Amino acid sequence: MARSAETRGKSETAAAEKKVKATAKPAGGARGGITAPVTPSADLAEIVGKDDLPRSEVVSKVWAYIKKHDLQDAKDRRQINADDKLEKIFGKKSASMFEMNKHLSAHLSAKKG
Repeated sequence: MARSAETRGKSETAAAEKKVKATAKPAGGARGGITAPVTPSADLAEIVGKDDLPRSEVVSKVWAYIKKHDLQDAKDRRQINADDKLEKIFGKKSASMFEMNKHLSAHLSAKKG
């Protein structure tokens, strides 16, 4: 006979609590990598704001800025034609969407704490 969702949930919770006690580490969850808060540089803050954000949110805001200001190349949509603000980030007039994250990384610092 199949277990009810409530029974299954209780047993999974008990197993998770047992694991936490055994390993002395907190239970899983997003707390690093792309979800860890980062601080944008002054140049990048002109586009995404000065608040600490997850890296994924920074990329989303940069893409929103690119689309709002129609900065994708008309013939090759993978190329981004930088305006004055993006040129400070990229260090050049044009960059591909694939190298954009590399340029963004140079303007992000991990939150200390």
